[in-house]
Amino acid sequence: MIINNVKLVLEDEVVHGSVDVRDGMIRAFAQTQSGLPEAMDGEGGWLLPGLIELHTDNLDKFFTPRPKVDWPAHSAMSSHDALMVSSGITTVLDAVAIGDVRDGGDRLENLEKMINAVEETQKRGLNRAEHRLHLRCELPHHTTLPLFEKLVDREPVTLVSLMDHSPGQRQFANIEKYREYYQGKYQLTDEQMARFEEEQLQLAARWSQPNRETIAAHCRARGISLASHDDATRDHVAESHQIGSVIAEFPTTFEAAEASQQHGMSVLMGAPNIVRGGSHSGNVAAHQLASLGLLDILSSDYYPASLLDAAFRVADAHDNAFTLPQAIRLVTKNPAQALNLHDRGVIGEGKRADLVLAHRKSEHIHIDHVWRQGKRVY
Repeated sequence: MIINNVKLVLEDEVVHGSVDVRDGMIRAFAQTQSGLPEAMDGEGGWLLPGLIELHTDNLDKFFTPRPKVDWPAHSAMSSHDALMVSSGITTVLDAVAIGDVRDGGDRLENLEKMINAVEETQKRGLNRAEHRLHLRCELPHHTTLPLFEKLVDREPVTLVSLMDHSPGQRQFANIEKYREYYQGKYQLTDEQMARFEEEQLQLAARWSQPNRETIAAHCRARGISLASHDDATRDHVAESHQIGSVIAEFPTTFEAAEASQQHGMSVLMGAPNIVRGGSHSGNVAAHQLASLGLLDILSSDYYPASLLDAAFRVADAHDNAFTLPQAIRLVTKNPAQALNLHDRGVIGEGKRADLVLAHRKSEHIHIDHVWRQGKRVY
């Protein structure tokens, strides 16, 4: 397959040319047009590496499309997969939560079903994108470590993040924000909320630190990439670095983002934060970190189509120094490197032919086609 007449977004530059794909790999690319009649005309669009998504809980929405509605696993996985590739995502880490903040949550009930669906559909070659697993470990919970030890050796597990959503910690350093969030989420009375808060404090005091240390040790022993989550202070970052974290997911302050980079951790922020112009929970805005050079990876989080949109918005912004190749690296090369996936994330000879063809139509970036390992999947 030859894709002709495209703007190739390489690691450090954009060139007008063509790319030659054979046996699922990029055989060559050139700053010239191919004269072969069978070459596909890219009509001057951008040809990008396939996007790499490290943190999405989008799968939850398909397994439980409404409260108390359980959807058949194969159908849920297929619909989720189709949305990923239509968003230009060719490698996706499906995030599953281990240890619910509240017993009986849908995520806990769906855990085994979702993990089996990811593993089985991937093995059977049913997915358009390549699906892996991201285990999100809620530390202040008694079920977290036993579940983690049961799942950590499953083949698709590629990333583990350590979360603590107890009152007074990280994202919820502000107790009023904590109460507002969980009282609204679970429709709790003031009395019920007070009991819930006390329970979570007791759980955190008993389980957070031992779970953090044990899970991190398992990841180091297995070579699994580890991420912190919602670090807010330099002390949080120092602790995350000390136990081996290589990714800082959603630091909530400028201070934490800066310290993360200083410790060699890749700063990951939400693409919806870029698209919306700020954090929905009032934390530091991703575009502010981009303007200061403190942004390394973007994640679509809860909205898959935001990933490519956000990368182009970063490139278009006047308050930072990101070129288009640098902005595209936020959703391709940088996440690949954080996971030690060196076979993808760039357009280069011998790399996987995971590719996205896109055009700008008015202010919107429109995805025309997506290939994974040379096979067109969208």
